[in-house]
Amino acid sequence: MGRLSGKVAVITGGASGIAYGAVEMYVDEGAKIVVADIQAQKGAQLERRFPGSVYFSACDIRNEADIARTMAMADEKFGGLDIVLHAAASVDHKQKIADLTAEDWDDGQANLLRSHVMCIKHAIGPMQRRGGGSVILVSSAAAENFSPAASMVYVVCKGGVLYLARWAAFELAGSNIRVNAIVPGAFATSMWGQLVGASREVADIMPAHLDEMMAGSQPLPRPGKPLDIAYAATYLGSDEAGFVTGAQFAVDGGLSIFRPAVPKEKVMDYLQQAKTQAEEELRSMGKAT
Repeated sequence: MGRLSGKVAVITGGASGIAYGAVEMYVDEGAKIVVADIQAQKGAQLERRFPGSVYFSACDIRNEADIARTMAMADEKFGGLDIVLHAAASVDHKQKIADLTAEDWDDGQANLLRSHVMCIKHAIGPMQRRGGGSVILVSSAAAENFSPAASMVYVVCKGGVLYLARWAAFELAGSNIRVNAIVPGAFATSMWGQLVGASREVADIMPAHLDEMMAGSQPLPRPGKPLDIAYAATYLGSDEAGFVTGAQFAVDGGLSIFRPAVPKEKVMDYLQQAKTQAEEELRSMGKAT
């Protein structure tokens, strides 16, 4: 307890997915947090759950003004900014370059790469006023060890995040701002629902039905959990990592060593099954899908 005591953080995508566990752990470790997300209802729930420790910022990470406002909010609400964990992301359906439009590329790149640049840009001033800070970017194992379900836009942009982290670590070292990248492997999150056209309600339930697929996605025979990311993000945000910058932290159960050969069709079939199970679960609760 208290490893982040006195620190102020911005966590993007913290209303769900792998970043949700980081929000919980950061609060337990004493941090004050601005959660940036597009999911307003879930953000409001976090504020009610952690009154005084969490504020919500409605933020579309493709919009620089939203990011700038979010970083300023940390300064205004809590008096500074020490940590940025940028975990928000999306996936798309376009797998092949031939099917890609310029608009597809621009939107994907704005979400998956430009947003990282903007988060760093607008964190610099507040962090310099605090004497330094920690920026934690989230890439993907798919950037170096391709997934059959990943798209070109996702893979290329997540690869760019790794090089961005190294460049920013070099450029900002003189300001005592550390920049590192977490590289997750296969995690059961609602983002997978986007690949099979699931509604947000269905996508939120799908992770509970994805453990078997995730357990077979890497050498360690268990699925990755948000807690695994939270531990890495807590270390990198803490003073324990005060001499760590420009690093890539693989939190992937060994996926970077070996990715089992699973055909894309099998992955999509599994996702469709999880979607169907989630839809049935919603119907059993009396909710429409």
